[in-house]
Amino acid sequence: MKPNIKDIARLAGVSSTTVSRVLNNRGYISIQTREKVQKAIKKLNYHPNDLARSLYHKHTYFIGLIFPTTANPFFGELVSDIENECASQGYKVFLCNSLGRADKEIKYLNMLQRNQVDGIIVGAHNRNIPEYRQANLPIVAIDRYLSNKIPVISSDNFLGGKLATNWLLEQGCRNIIHICGPHELETPANRRRDGYEEVMRSAGKKPIIYELAEMLPDNRTDVVRRVFTEQPEVDGIFASDDLIAATVLSESKKYRRLNCNHIKVVGYDGTETVRTCLPQLTTIEQPIHQIAWEAVRILLSQINGEFQSSDNEILLPIKLVVGTP
Repeated sequence: MKPNIKDIARLAGVSSTTVSRVLNNRGYISIQTREKVQKAIKKLNYHPNDLARSLYHKHTYFIGLIFPTTANPFFGELVSDIENECASQGYKVFLCNSLGRADKEIKYLNMLQRNQVDGIIVGAHNRNIPEYRQANLPIVAIDRYLSNKIPVISSDNFLGGKLATNWLLEQGCRNIIHICGPHELETPANRRRDGYEEVMRSAGKKPIIYELAEMLPDNRTDVVRRVFTEQPEVDGIFASDDLIAATVLSESKKYRRLNCNHIKVVGYDGTETVRTCLPQLTTIEQPIHQIAWEAVRILLSQINGEFQSSDNEILLPIKLVVGTP
């Protein structure tokens, strides 16, 4: 059985009220009494209930994170940076992987509210979840529009799409295809596609776009194979994330195109994992650490009642990283 305050009081020879005052650092307690209580706590291996103590102070110091999956290198590195930043500010996190399912996302949102988290950072991308608009707590979204009142953090997706497409044109590509996620999702990442389309039309070329119904490995492979089958003249592909780009590189070898230097590929995200495993991949690098820092900063400004409306949409810089030959 777990020890409680009464057990500590009995061992230390003091009242339960005195133990409570020591644990919460309230009121005057003599050094001798404090030492007796601390010794009893150590001997009984007692651990206070942080959640109950936090509720007493009207803050739980817990932040909820809802993301599709940490198996994706971008989300994995982003969540890691967010957790580190929260820890530096004295907050712990509840991590929820929605796996792309709206029902799981809603259940996690309700669970986080029941557990009295101080705020939520959302990176999942399901549509039409009104529970966010009804939630009565601070929320920050990453690359997703939840409501007019919820701040959004994103990279300069439009410029990223333009840089990627222009680089492919500079490499001599003439038949450039864009592979992306569902355009129906309400996300700033759609601007990558807009940047691609603008550059292609400015160059007098017709944009050709293939959408993934779901961001799953099998779906990525199926779409990439369709591109190679249906577009035999393709010589450049702009993928809306590095996992799609990696699938293109893998599948292109099977079609004996990459070895002939017929296909150039540009990805998007530029995570440390992908740059280490695929140094040859040219990609648009997002400032992952800065995204995490801004998300935590804005969430804490809401929690502390210091939020400025100018922070309602933050656009962060990107850069083109050319792969090694």
